[in-house]
Amino acid sequence: MLLALACINISLTQMLKAAPNAAQQLLERIDKGASKKFIIEKQKSATDFFELDQKGEKVVVRGNTYVNIASGINWYLKYYCGVQLTWNQMHASLPAVLPKVERKERHETDLSLRYDFNYCTFSYSMAFWDWERWQEEIDWMALHGINMPLAAVGYECVWRNMLLKLGYSQKDVDDFIAGPAFLAWWEMNNLEGWGGPNPDSWYTQQEALQKKIIARMKELDIHPVLPGYSGMVPSKFMAEQSAGTSAETDNGESSMSNVQLWNGFTRPGILMPTDPRFEQFANMFYEESRRMFGVADYYSMDPFHEAANLPADLDLDACFKAVNNAMKKVNPKAKWVCQGWSENPRPEMLHAIEPGDVIFLDLFSECRPMWGMPSLWYKENGYEEHDWCFCMLENFGANIGMHGRMDQLLNNFYLTKGHPKAKHLKGIGLTMEGSETNPVMYELMCELPWRPEKFTKEEWLNGWVKARYGVKADDTQTYDALTKAWQILGREIYNCPVGNNQQGPHESVFCSRPSLDCFQASSWSKMTNYYDPTTTAEAARLMLSVADRLKGNNNFEYDLADVCRQAIADRARIVYNQFVADFKSFDKKSFRTHSAEFLQLLLAQDRLLGTRREFRVGHWTEQARSLGTTEDESNWLEWNARVQITTWGDRYCANTGKLRDYAHKEWQGILKDFYYPRWEKYISVLQDELDGKLPVLPVGNSSWLKNCQDNPALTIDWYAMEEPWTLDHTPYAAEPEDNVVDVAKQVFSELFAK
Repeated sequence: MLLALACINISLTQMLKAAPNAAQQLLERIDKGASKKFIIEKQKSATDFFELDQKGEKVVVRGNTYVNIASGINWYLKYYCGVQLTWNQMHASLPAVLPKVERKERHETDLSLRYDFNYCTFSYSMAFWDWERWQEEIDWMALHGINMPLAAVGYECVWRNMLLKLGYSQKDVDDFIAGPAFLAWWEMNNLEGWGGPNPDSWYTQQEALQKKIIARMKELDIHPVLPGYSGMVPSKFMAEQSAGTSAETDNGESSMSNVQLWNGFTRPGILMPTDPRFEQFANMFYEESRRMFGVADYYSMDPFHEAANLPADLDLDACFKAVNNAMKKVNPKAKWVCQGWSENPRPEMLHAIEPGDVIFLDLFSECRPMWGMPSLWYKENGYEEHDWCFCMLENFGANIGMHGRMDQLLNNFYLTKGHPKAKHLKGIGLTMEGSETNPVMYELMCELPWRPEKFTKEEWLNGWVKARYGVKADDTQTYDALTKAWQILGREIYNCPVGNNQQGPHESVFCSRPSLDCFQASSWSKMTNYYDPTTTAEAARLMLSVADRLKGNNNFEYDLADVCRQAIADRARIVYNQFVADFKSFDKKSFRTHSAEFLQLLLAQDRLLGTRREFRVGHWTEQARSLGTTEDESNWLEWNARVQITTWGDRYCANTGKLRDYAHKEWQGILKDFYYPRWEKYISVLQDELDGKLPVLPVGNSSWLKNCQDNPALTIDWYAMEEPWTLDHTPYAAEPEDNVVDVAKQVFSELFAK
């Protein structure tokens, strides 16, 4: 008996020793067998660090957490192997014999909090992700040092269960919870019900998915930030309270009971934290969240998000304390994570919450920091005595387009580190509305905590080329062409300057609703010209000059498609202004030539983008449809996907609410079938006017222009053209067609030979 027990004990010990740790499992997901080439050593340390070393033929990666070890693995892969892992490439074939670490390399950081995601990211990028895609994203986070991401998947399940327990009907739940592509704005208290109702299968899938996400994060020493409670309730609840039919308060405290609108959508009600029923809702929310997904160290709440008209007599001090106290009940050690955005945090919050209980995310640090340096959102004392993170927003609406603020990012970050008003800086954050674009900016941002000394974008970009493409040291022709291309991009399109407050990339004119005054595609982009549009074509030509040498290099082919896409979009803006000038000059011949060139550019871009899965609308619609368990569910999911990237809402919300084209996409399929028909229609009307077939649209500032509002060029019902595409289910394939190098060379020879 004793012998048998001893054998069992030895067997268990051997199994435990043999079980791969989280970093080894990550390596296996990157490249099967890769873990055998590394030695992973996890060591205790009060300071976050990773270290690269060598033992025999194996590379040693040390760190005090698995996230920091993963950061070390990523650093080694980039700067020793020329392997860069990002959204377009999360798997690689590592060398049979890894390059040696000749001298031990150690990196430390006192920025121990490294945050990821905006609520919007969960709808604009992740709305239809399955576990396979989420596994890659969690690996991406670990490799890039993220240890504190927002984990908002499945919180509609918490709300559904909670409301049913409170006695609400299934119809009430359906009227309240938004559909998959719009859950972010429901969670942020902007809208309710739109895009739903969600079938039971959706809730089942998302609950299971969130449990897997949280479990994997914890394996890698990642601490998820779970949504908290700050007063949201169904608008029906507030209507009942106002009518006195239910939920009357005992002390007469008022709640925001009148119906609020957000760009045409009905907002959920806000139950003031001073209302006695706030505690009931908060307790039920946290209990259901704990039951389903466990207890977190961090909770995300943004009371009164983008809500400017608060009651004058509202006791904000009491409100913020009530929100914080409700969170502390579920975990006394938990910290409140709050976005620094627009009017938040209000001064009352800074004084109501004890330092150490809250972490503020300075959401747009690369452009509009609140921490004490001059900017559009300047706060004299920043976040005062509270902890905060320096964040990069980078992207709004998940729009496609090359964009960045390299100099601003570097200057603001290193100025912050030594600034007396930023002494409570605790970390960094990625707070993009949409991900999977502009990998160069995220690589730069995620390296900042590990680089104590300021550097220039020029020197960093030279290293980027080697890491990104694995260019060999002796291939000087390829290296020189690529570094020259990236230096041009870094100097121009990736260097949006101080004073330019635009929201994300320079929006493509292709995606604008046509008019004689097109500049930005969405309503709030705040675009201003800041780079020479011909420079992207110059960078594209340089990349094309060495494209045959790099055929099959996944990172290069992705970037080639993206740079050529940008060059075409920039050329199209120039040609657009030419045909507008032709029309205003009544130059019929030139108008016909330039407008035809514009449409040719649009179709050429559609063809080019068809060569990469990432740039095909089919990758978005197929993701959506794949989550349906019936044909009807797949159709509903696809409708969610199509509406979000086009009209965003119904006629009123699209037009009067100005949401149309906010999440526009330069993707193959939607370019040809959605944007092209709009421009073709508009150009044909203008051509008919020039040809005398229709009344001419006057131009200029003549006072009699007000009498021309019934002109055909002004009265096109764009929504009537757009809505049928959102309702259609003609399939779009996700898989690419042709090779990007071949197509890009052909397109450029046709369009840029002049």
